[in-house]
Amino acid sequence: MSEKPKKWELVSWELFHDMARQLAFMIQEDSYQPDIIIAIARGGYTPARILSDYLGVMDMTSFKVKHYKASHKQVEARIEHPLAADISGQKILLVDDVSDSGDTFDVAIKHIHDCAKPAEIRTAVLHHKTVSRYTPDYYTREVKEWHWITYPWAVMEDLTEFIKTMEPAATSHEDVAKRLRADYGVEVPTQLLQDAIKLNRLKIWGE
Repeated sequence: MSEKPKKWELVSWELFHDMARQLAFMIQEDSYQPDIIIAIARGGYTPARILSDYLGVMDMTSFKVKHYKASHKQVEARIEHPLAADISGQKILLVDDVSDSGDTFDVAIKHIHDCAKPAEIRTAVLHHKTVSRYTPDYYTREVKEWHWITYPWAVMEDLTEFIKTMEPAATSHEDVAKRLRADYGVEVPTQLLQDAIKLNRLKIWGE
């Protein structure tokens, strides 16, 4: 993402689990039983683990596609840590958190085919943005108006980046909270703000 989003959605653990649960039942109702679940790191780790539990799929693996650092999009999606497992002849469920531009899935699916000859690949995400060139087989939310989405496992990374890029610099916890409401329409819990500032030693008072 090259410019500041107008809206930022902060997903809670409760909402995430509800969406992951919905995904599991969608896949079950579609009578798709994967042999192995592959998480696209890092965003796909937690959704993949929940799906593994709900669907009773004991085999899991992952590989990393690098595209975003916080809200900053890299020039192109690329494989950073390749697939190590032998998945030849297996039915695969490929999982990420969101289908944003489609670049990640394009690279990921090509990588799987370069590594092996799976029997079938189906894909699942929590959110599908309609601007994406790629439409996953399974998703629980369709996002028609593009905005940035932060999942609970990435909140420190994203929140820290948003605070660091505030101009002029924030002057207090309250100032940070107020500007996040005004700039992005998001209400960030006080504890999360305090954690981000403490863990990353953000100097918001000019000390």
